[in-house]
Amino acid sequence: MKNLIKVLWLLLALAFGGTCAAQDNGWKALNEESVALYRQGNYSRAITVAQTALQLAEKSFGAEHPHVATSLNNLAALHKAQGQFAQAAPLLLRSLAIRIKVLGPDHPDVASNLNNIALLYRTQGLYVQAEPLYLRSLSITEKALGPDHPDVANGLNNLAALYEVQGYYALAEPLYQRALVVIEKALGPTHPDVAASLNNLAVLYDAQGQHAKAEPLFQRSQSIVEKALGPQHPYVAQGLNNLAALYFKQGKLTQAEPLYQRSLAIIEEALGANHPQVAQSLNNLAALYFTQQHYAQAEPLYRRSLAIWEKAHGPNHPDVAASLNNLAVLHESQGQFAQAEPLYKRSLAIREKLLGSNHPAVAENLKNMAALYRKTGRIQEADEFDARATAMLTLKH
Repeated sequence: MKNLIKVLWLLLALAFGGTCAAQDNGWKALNEESVALYRQGNYSRAITVAQTALQLAEKSFGAEHPHVATSLNNLAALHKAQGQFAQAAPLLLRSLAIRIKVLGPDHPDVASNLNNIALLYRTQGLYVQAEPLYLRSLSITEKALGPDHPDVANGLNNLAALYEVQGYYALAEPLYQRALVVIEKALGPTHPDVAASLNNLAVLYDAQGQHAKAEPLFQRSQSIVEKALGPQHPYVAQGLNNLAALYFKQGKLTQAEPLYQRSLAIIEEALGANHPQVAQSLNNLAALYFTQQHYAQAEPLYRRSLAIWEKAHGPNHPDVAASLNNLAVLHESQGQFAQAEPLYKRSLAIREKLLGSNHPAVAENLKNMAALYRKTGRIQEADEFDARATAMLTLKH
């Protein structure tokens, strides 16, 4: 299926907690409330609370206090989760400037900020801008904490993920492998972070079609998480989802379906029926039904997934665009071209606005629309969209 979303359980340092002991209980309470709201999927309310925390930090501690940097970073992370990249970037840059001035350029908190800016760039497809920031972040962390610290493994994972998303698998693999060694040495072989690292390496092998290598890593990761966190934890659901995706790619649909269903049930029970992770699980199960040509089963799942994402993120988010694209593919596959076209158009408009006109996701939308136009005899429009997509993909490589 076009643009099937893949769930990756990556260790991404979003630094919600702050590294200084809070001097004001009110500020600390607001931070904790915003994090709780974020985990519930209530992003708009979380942003409001985080803004209040920032205002309180500036008033209580001064504009260049580390607590202000933490609040800026947290607010930026929330804007990023909403797809509001233009709002997130200046907050992260201001947070970075404060930490460099107050803590010095080689402090671990500076490394965390650099990582977060790099993650924002990666999400936008700005891979060239992201790489030097990840490298600098990793260098600071290794120098400050030593090469065997868990935060170093985190940096290795994030740099590997950047290479992976660009298809540079040979660069990503040794970084994921080293991260796994560091985490196992530091935390022991049964720690949940080891499971996350195993999962990341498995996803890399899966992306290359090396299913025999990926499967035992997914299974070991899953075993660790279930034992450490219990069978109903959301991380268990994520692991089930990834193992299901592995079977899905191999055409083992009867093995994938119960895993997707169990993953969805756990997520709904743990996080509530309207959490964004429920939307992701619905999308993945719908994709399985789509592949089986069970369109009547797939459509309500896609529509419910779209409704959840729109409610959580608003109408202009990358997840909304992906969901619209998937629903359009479903209609197109049934010959319902009039229903598919406006969905494709809306998806494309969102992605161009948020990600820029040269993002790979935009190229995929263009390809999809070109295929639709060919099926409906609109050859000139199809050629134009194909040419734009090809030029974009050539530029990326």
